Amino acid sequence: MDDAVKFFIKSLGGYRELLPRQTLKTLKGQALSGNLEGAKKGLQRKLEEARK
Repeated sequence: MDDAVKFFIKSLGGYRELLPRQTLKTLKGQALSGNLEGAKKGLQRKLEEARK
């Protein structure tokens, strides 16, 4: 596993109270499958939705 993927997965823990569990699991799965850029984009999109 790449260091960038590990860092991303670890950083997802900080959003536990803000995002639903299923969203976090989906983003983690995307990162582990190799779609790190898509997971980052999805995280940004969900954070924008949550802040509105």
